Amino acid sequence: MEDITSLSLSEAASALQKGELTATAATAACIERILETEDDINALLYVDAENAIAQAQQMDEQGPDPSKPLWGVPVTVKDALVTKDMPTTAASRILEGFQPIYDAFVVEKLRNAGAIILGKNNMDEFAMGSTTENSAYQVTRNPWNTDLVPGGSSGGSAASVAAGQCFASLGSDTGGSIRQPAAFCGCVGLKPTYGRVSRYGLIAYASSLDQVGPLTRTVEDCARMLSVIAGHDPRDMTSSPAEVSDYLQGLGATDLAGKTIGLPVEYFGEGLSDTVRKGISTAIDALHDLGAKTVDVSLPSTSAAISAYYIVAMAEASSNLARFDGVRYGHRTSDPKDLQELYTRSRMEGFGDEVKRRIMLGTFVLSAGYYDAYYKKAAQVRRLVRDEFLAALGSCDCLLAPVAPSVAWPIGFHIEDPLQNILMDAYSCPINLAALPSLALPATLAESGEPVGLQLIGRPFAEADILAVGSALEGKLPSIGSPMRTA
Repeated sequence: MEDITSLSLSEAASALQKGELTATAATAACIERILETEDDINALLYVDAENAIAQAQQMDEQGPDPSKPLWGVPVTVKDALVTKDMPTTAASRILEGFQPIYDAFVVEKLRNAGAIILGKNNMDEFAMGSTTENSAYQVTRNPWNTDLVPGGSSGGSAASVAAGQCFASLGSDTGGSIRQPAAFCGCVGLKPTYGRVSRYGLIAYASSLDQVGPLTRTVEDCARMLSVIAGHDPRDMTSSPAEVSDYLQGLGATDLAGKTIGLPVEYFGEGLSDTVRKGISTAIDALHDLGAKTVDVSLPSTSAAISAYYIVAMAEASSNLARFDGVRYGHRTSDPKDLQELYTRSRMEGFGDEVKRRIMLGTFVLSAGYYDAYYKKAAQVRRLVRDEFLAALGSCDCLLAPVAPSVAWPIGFHIEDPLQNILMDAYSCPINLAALPSLALPATLAESGEPVGLQLIGRPFAEADILAVGSALEGKLPSIGSPMRTA
């Protein structure tokens, strides 16, 4: 195999099981790819090369295990997921040097499936951001054009997959943080239904919105990863006991006759760039060619959803991040004169500007006299948003929409304008409020060379349905290729 890292996860897993590829060769190829590309994209905060090679060699000595669907497959995970053998910082100074004593549920599932975890991906600090510029350690760059952002907050995971550093990665999505970087980096990303994947071991940003999901190169790879990480976990009280579907069933269809796809009119109005509109039109034409019917649907509360989302998210962030106080773990200021100064200085020194901003706003909306005016109203809007989505999905198999109003923008372009960054989540955060599954995949490449992404939004726990439609679309749309590949 000339270029192992250009294989899809499914191709690599099959070759490993058949003995056509060794775990050591696959791991060494990914590590070599990291060495080739990492100086340009800064996708990883930690690489565990020595242990990964040792694990791969041990696996090769034992031989392939058909009971482990990811046997020998090298992957990475976002640094918001705790790992007992690697540092976990959530890209924050306040957790610098933190070494967890247990694995997140999804990390356990990856290990049990035979995956080799290469390292931890860079991210926006505590998952707060849309560009991966808010990391305390480094700025991740887009593999398609290193002058552009990769999206966020799972930008490191998306960049790592797109650049061929691994065969798949895990990210987390609070308001689009898997789907938006997938769209910007030209890969596939899935935000599962809330509760479909356990949040045990995920460092919380907003607990009622956060959801772990995969980033991959193909829809089939995404389905395989979801099959591994989905399922009930008694350690997470929000984890659903609903039966896990066969996510591979229905993939590869070439006919969508009888399917009805809804197009939310509010997602195609003012604010959507011509580049993205053109790319989404290409996907809609492909749906028609596949025999699907498209209909306009309305989600009237869309304009209020982003305000409601940020009120809820910041309120929950204020509560969740109160645990980082310089006492139990993480950064502790030096020589405080009393306990109050210990708390204040530790948090001031450990948190970045964006995290401080969200904590303060969240504390404000929860404070006496403002709870009813802000948080309670946001909770009411949240219910309206969910009801409108469910009504629209009552007459459609799924919805198709853009992921973001534009393609990736230059690094530094919005960093001084937090409000503009927030507005970039307008098409993704309503799905988190509604707790629905959403699959992002490439639609096309813009004339200027940036990937244009679309998302398919499904009914609760209907990941299999949107994966099937996404697979059909993927087969119909021209491949966008891979970035950073030399002839």
